Amino acid sequence: MIERILPAAVVAAEAFDDPPEAVLLPEEEPVIAKAVDKRRREFTTVRYCARQALGKLGFPPVPILPGDKGAPGWPDGVVGSMTHCKGYRAAVVGRVAEVVTVGIDAEPHVPLPDGVLNATTSADERVHLAALAESHGDVHWDKLLFAAKESVYKAWFPLMRKWLGFEDARITFDPSGTFEAELLVPGPVIGDAEVGGFSGRWLVDSGLAVTAITVLV
Repeated sequence: MIERILPAAVVAAEAFDDPPEAVLLPEEEPVIAKAVDKRRREFTTVRYCARQALGKLGFPPVPILPGDKGAPGWPDGVVGSMTHCKGYRAAVVGRVAEVVTVGIDAEPHVPLPDGVLNATTSADERVHLAALAESHGDVHWDKLLFAAKESVYKAWFPLMRKWLGFEDARITFDPSGTFEAELLVPGPVIGDAEVGGFSGRWLVDSGLAVTAITVLV
């Protein structure tokens, strides 16, 4: 499913359940040893997906260990992103020769809990979401915006190695399936230019709101 919003330079693997063949490598076991069952299943299956995706690029199975602020540690020469939520796990990877950064997120396609919208959006964004809801009421735009901002952070962090708050990016959606994320703080320098934002794609399918940002070389 997620491959529909990714360029050809990025490969993906996804799962809608936790297959029995999804197991951890020995190096990963200590990371999750004290976790509850739900967290363990998410952690395990999304890494199973990551190894499947890496295999499509010709990489052997390797441990995917959390690094700084929990960001996954990819093999040299690879950039990637992972996401998991109820009923879905996915990982995407690309070669650094072709992909600068990638960020994905998936969320259940249901409204945000009470109070979360105001904490994660600006007044301008709320006006934008209200207009979208009037013209395209079949989409939970609040949850889609939350997913888009998660994708922004996941694309941002490998380049900047520091926090990006919900208030530091402004999202605008095109109902056709794209979105723009304007950075409201100084952005990463790619090549010789500072990046002022990211372009992304979105879809709603199978009860999920899915977003992806890919910056190509």
